[in-house]
Amino acid sequence: MNGWFLNIMMIRRTGLVKRSLQMMILLASILSGCSPNPEKSGDHKERNRLVIFHAGSMSVPLKAIIAGYKAENPDVTILTEAAGSREAARKISELKKPCDILISADYRVINDLLVPEYAAWSIGFASNEMVIAFNHRSEYGQEISSHNWHDVLMRDGIRLGRSEPESDPCGYRTVITLRLADMHYGLAGLSDQLLDRSARYIRPKETDLLALLETGHLDYIFIYRSVAGQHKLPYVLLPDEINLKNAAMAPVYREAVVRLRGKTPGDTIIVRGEPMVYGLTIPYGTMNPGSAEKFLEFFLHPDKGMRILEELGQPPLSPMIFTYEAEIPVSLKQFLFP
Repeated sequence: MNGWFLNIMMIRRTGLVKRSLQMMILLASILSGCSPNPEKSGDHKERNRLVIFHAGSMSVPLKAIIAGYKAENPDVTILTEAAGSREAARKISELKKPCDILISADYRVINDLLVPEYAAWSIGFASNEMVIAFNHRSEYGQEISSHNWHDVLMRDGIRLGRSEPESDPCGYRTVITLRLADMHYGLAGLSDQLLDRSARYIRPKETDLLALLETGHLDYIFIYRSVAGQHKLPYVLLPDEINLKNAAMAPVYREAVVRLRGKTPGDTIIVRGEPMVYGLTIPYGTMNPGSAEKFLEFFLHPDKGMRILEELGQPPLSPMIFTYEAEIPVSLKQFLFP
């Protein structure tokens, strides 16, 4: 009897301790007014706050899409941070910066640098193409065309800019476009000469070059057609064989490659040319997965975000492409199979 009684007393005492600890945790939570998971705690302010890392080339359309979303959801606060897509991915993987949504100019950045450790899936939602933008003060701006652009860019005194391949897909796509130009025009060494000429004016992302172009510090820049159009810049269209737009040219594009830094120090990856595909994901660790999904439902909707994107000169993909379908949120799968 004594042993049985002692056991009962120990169970009751343990239960009292557990209840006391639970009450202390609950009281601390009430007094502090915070919770580790705002989605579950009902913290309205945090639940309606989103952080989006995005490619610089998405700045103009994303601003318009956010305005449309906030018209339907006025209580939401959305913070955006533009960077080269590879740099944005490394903010998540290396700097551990909190982020609810990543929108990349190349879906492969997500697959190469974030999956599977920092994200589980990607959706490719839009295309683009490489062009050469200039302004009304650019040397030979009245003369340059789709046929003679390589001759013009090689003339003395021309100031040519491009973005950094290690941080920005537009940077490595510029290299790939020039390598393809070597083959298309049969001009060995053209790409090396133009890459050397533009090395002085490399910037972290393609939109960093716009101010230099618009103020006359540069004559020409390699940039996306959508960005040139959004900023009302004249531009030279490039042949489909080198502009990375045409899906039918995929086998040709694959002939050009660039080597980039991989996930870890000392690691490298080979990126082959392919038709442009922008991508997005919700990284692991987001504090607001439900709110992130809700925003992406608006973003990917053909009559909402995708219509805005198309109106601003960037063609949505139909059908969209995706990786790791099983991991994609159910609410977003409706957009994958139109």
